[in-house]
Amino acid sequence: MKSTANALLNKLEFPLLLAGLVIAGGLWGLVELMEVARATTPHAFDTEILLAFRHAGQPDSPIGPPWLEGAVRDVTALGSSAVLVLITTATIVYLLLIRRPSTALFMFVAVAGGQVLSNLLKLEVDRPRPDLVSHLVNETSLSFPSGHAMLSAVTYLTLGSLAARFLPDRRTKIFVLCLAVLTTVLVGTSRVYLGVHWPSDVLAGWCAGFAWAMLCWLAARLLQRRKMVADSD
Repeated sequence: MKSTANALLNKLEFPLLLAGLVIAGGLWGLVELMEVARATTPHAFDTEILLAFRHAGQPDSPIGPPWLEGAVRDVTALGSSAVLVLITTATIVYLLLIRRPSTALFMFVAVAGGQVLSNLLKLEVDRPRPDLVSHLVNETSLSFPSGHAMLSAVTYLTLGSLAARFLPDRRTKIFVLCLAVLTTVLVGTSRVYLGVHWPSDVLAGWCAGFAWAMLCWLAARLLQRRKMVADSD
């Protein structure tokens, strides 16, 4: 039994194992956070973190110097629908121009599928926006999961994985992927600072976004292995 398990592990590549762990962890986290979102009263975890971004006793006053609020608004725009659609469209057009249609299709399916999944989750959980603190930007959609957090994870991780394929060495690949993760984390954190999401909304968005991005990557890799999608179109 042990020898069989060792042989199986030797056949599997580390990136595949890591992707599998990310998907499993993301799905588990999403399910747990859905229970938090469906609770009749906010979890202490949510309220404590949300209030930590406000001055004590002043729910309308965010912490930090006056310029920080504007900077956070700029950061949160990196996860907005307009910016992500622009980035995705530009990437798809570029991939078509260099004659990589299957990679362009992969990019479209990953981002569009993530958007559909985000909308379905919002309708399923039906969680209102937090009213514990003032909203520093106007939002009208449902709260769970954070669409900014989820779709920035999907878009930037997909872009990072595509860019890493064309980079010459491991250090630059790691840098690009770390930059994608950092951007995703900053966008999600900005949503809590602005008071438009509970922390659990953002965590759920990250869980769903990372899991979906890795699932799309695994599917693309499987199609390549089976010669259904070429590595270079």
